[in-house]
Amino acid sequence: MAQLLGLILLSLFITAILLVPFIDFLYRMKFRRLKQRTLDMFNKPTPVFDKFNNWKVGTPVGGGLLIIAVVSILTLWAYGILGVEYKPWQLFAILFTFIGFGALGFYDDMKKLVNGRKIAFFGLRFRHKFIIQWILALIIASVLYFKLGYSFIFIKGFDLITLGFLFIPFAAFVIVSFANAFNIADGLDGLSSGLLLICLAAFLAITANQLDEPLGIFIAILMGSVAAFLYFNIYKARIWLGDVGSLSLGAVLAVMGLLTGKIIALAFIGGVFVIEIASSLIQIISKKFFHRKVFLASPFHLFLQRLGWEEPKVVMRAWLLGFLFAILGLYIAFIT
Repeated sequence: MAQLLGLILLSLFITAILLVPFIDFLYRMKFRRLKQRTLDMFNKPTPVFDKFNNWKVGTPVGGGLLIIAVVSILTLWAYGILGVEYKPWQLFAILFTFIGFGALGFYDDMKKLVNGRKIAFFGLRFRHKFIIQWILALIIASVLYFKLGYSFIFIKGFDLITLGFLFIPFAAFVIVSFANAFNIADGLDGLSSGLLLICLAAFLAITANQLDEPLGIFIAILMGSVAAFLYFNIYKARIWLGDVGSLSLGAVLAVMGLLTGKIIALAFIGGVFVIEIASSLIQIISKKFFHRKVFLASPFHLFLQRLGWEEPKVVMRAWLLGFLFAILGLYIAFIT
């Protein structure tokens, strides 16, 4: 455990040192949100979101780039210098998820920076990007199934439930769901990164209990990097994750749940993310089929803002709820 705590501090220190010049670099490269109307996944305007977030125009995006770079390099370094015995395919699944979804998110960020114009390869629609997410997730799920032997889930009272080949679409669904849930939640300063830090602490406890040193090292390094980023991301944020960070971090959180075999616990540990994506899906389905809104706005954090809650209050209470969900998730993980 002392070794993991040391890696947290090392990652935090390195990321913190790099963040200030990295923020300056993003400003120089004009890698920041432009003043424009925000569009949802169906290319429709989002006036409620714009109302509460237009004042943030000019804040640089792309913090996820630095996190991915620092964590990937430090993880490979730590495995080597500490002489960690690890499964190559497990490391592949983690880093492929981290970098693959990050690359797709980077495309999204670049598209926004050019105002959505179809320049070169900047012409993919949402459904095309969604298909790419599924392709990436299916590759990862196939590695888990064919190379690492994952084909089951455990539910208390039912013992091991073997899914067989169906594990692949199930795991892919979990990965895509959490990638998009995290992306949806990344709408307020410090909201998603603070919640992720809580989730990572929970999974660090799980890996320590399972004596899974390789995964524990990755989680510890990621915790330190996210903690340093959170310092600059809390209200009023100096930098945002961007889609490059939100898609990669959400997907890799799902892979942690799959690698530890704690799928049910994952749904509770990441409970706030589940609420965020569920509220959006309910709103979309209701508007499409019943032509009416269930909520004043979605996702849920935007609904609370619409009710008059100030942004810091929404974030702090979401962190508190996330902490309670993490405790519940850990309880479920340890009794199953």
